[in-house]
Amino acid sequence: MSPTAFPACPEHGHVTFLGAGPGDPGLLTLRAVEALAHADVLVAEHEVLDVVRTHARQGVTEVHTDADASADSSAQPGPGAGVPRLAVVDGSSTTTGTPAVRDAAHLVMEAARGGRRVVRAVTGDPGLDTYAAEEMLACAAAGVPFEVVPGIATAVGVPAYAGVPLRDAEGTDVRFVDARTASDRCWTELGASDGTVVVSTTLDSVAATAGELVAAGRKPDTPLTVTVAGTTTRQRTWTATLGTIAQTLKQAKVLPSPDGGRPVIAVVGERSATAQREQLSWFESKPLFGWKVLVPRTKEQAASLSDQLRSYGAVPHEVPTIAVEPPRTPQQMERAVKGLVTGRYEWIAFTSVNAVKAVREKFEEYGLDARAFAGIKVAAVGDQTAQALIDFGVRPDLVPSGEQSARGLVEDWPPYDPVFDPIDRVFLPRADIATETLVAGLIELGWEVDDVTAYRTVRASPPPATTREAIKGGGFDAVMFTSSSTVRNLVGIAGKPHNVTVIACIGPATAKTAEEHGLRVDVMAPEPSVHKLAQALADFGLRRRTAAIEAGDPVTRPSERRPGARRRRSTT
Repeated sequence: MSPTAFPACPEHGHVTFLGAGPGDPGLLTLRAVEALAHADVLVAEHEVLDVVRTHARQGVTEVHTDADASADSSAQPGPGAGVPRLAVVDGSSTTTGTPAVRDAAHLVMEAARGGRRVVRAVTGDPGLDTYAAEEMLACAAAGVPFEVVPGIATAVGVPAYAGVPLRDAEGTDVRFVDARTASDRCWTELGASDGTVVVSTTLDSVAATAGELVAAGRKPDTPLTVTVAGTTTRQRTWTATLGTIAQTLKQAKVLPSPDGGRPVIAVVGERSATAQREQLSWFESKPLFGWKVLVPRTKEQAASLSDQLRSYGAVPHEVPTIAVEPPRTPQQMERAVKGLVTGRYEWIAFTSVNAVKAVREKFEEYGLDARAFAGIKVAAVGDQTAQALIDFGVRPDLVPSGEQSARGLVEDWPPYDPVFDPIDRVFLPRADIATETLVAGLIELGWEVDDVTAYRTVRASPPPATTREAIKGGGFDAVMFTSSSTVRNLVGIAGKPHNVTVIACIGPATAKTAEEHGLRVDVMAPEPSVHKLAQALADFGLRRRTAAIEAGDPVTRPSERRPGARRRRSTT
């Protein structure tokens, strides 16, 4: 068998022990993604499931594991200590079931014996997980075949994201230790060494860990970095020394706090490049790092935009403001689609992804596919609309060369020529609230237009109460308005964004609507494109960050400036 081929699943099943990495889903290996796509059952903690479930097939069964709170985390793990407790959840369900009082190894093997592929996902790498080896031995003893898909170890990945290289050109020794299980002998050895120490500990135990190292012989002025929520957009890193870390965390108001038990990675050492972190901190210095950005679009519409925002370090939150429904009278749409097949049109023009979706659904209803567009010229407004057509199997003949709008399409549209155009009719499937710019422009160019309502747009249902409160209370750092209707509908269903929230608009018309609703427009796209708007917001964030650094001020997010934000943040 090729090492890259996924093994056949025997009658008694198969288990893959998979490393999910430190937290960033982008750090999953290709092999991990392949294993997840074949999985029948996922077994992992809640946070790990959030990382891996995106790549799992639809209908996969999830088994949530929760650490036993009664276990003594300060002691060496013994038989049964810290054994995960379980709750089984179907892939289609959103609520957890009754916890099963069975250890993970037993339940994994039980699922595998049923002939299913089981993925046991763990944080970091399975080879460094406390219980993964025991579960592998249990599988081996029971004759259940398994394989291991390594992942990026947390103790290695987190320092890399924090801008703290672990070795230098002189080949610094690096030691890894889990403070929760380290023995007195271990601390003594670390204290006598001058190498770099990477410590896995918890936020409320950092000061005690520093004290252990100082007591063992490390100098109090030894540099130290502490990173919480590493590789995620919640990451935060503090730089101090073994002697000052307790005061540093106190000044940052992170201790004491309810989240003090969160795991952290601490890097200790003279040559661990902690002094260079300001220059090497590539992740936390992204222009929108940690910004919660409200995107008033559906997940389908916002997919590529949200990916772009994540590349800038932001945390996008999609809130649909418009719901799409079929036209009240579908007969007009049905006649137009039949006209496509019978040669009634020379052109069809799509101005939105929803228009492509509406026509495609009609095609599927009639048993048609992209071949029905043969002989018909196709126009599209915007990159996303063009991509939706390409995904359907149709490459547009015309996309505006300049402004991606109805006006831009008219500017590039050829006039009707009876010599070269055997048919003078254009099919225009659109929303019920579309403007007349395109229709008027095409008529002026000599074309006849069948302006057909392909779908209706209605105001979406209000988002959850927590989202509405965050919008009005300043919980979001920015909101991106991509049309005037998104402004009106968001204010209508959720309320007006707080005045600390950065308002970004796609163009002058949208900005005018925002101002009419009492909003201050901070960012405007240089051209009407959602991706140009995201870039403009990132440029704004970078200028804001640079100005704070040059002024010697702390780099904060807009939402941290609202009244009471600092007090609330210190207790969450």
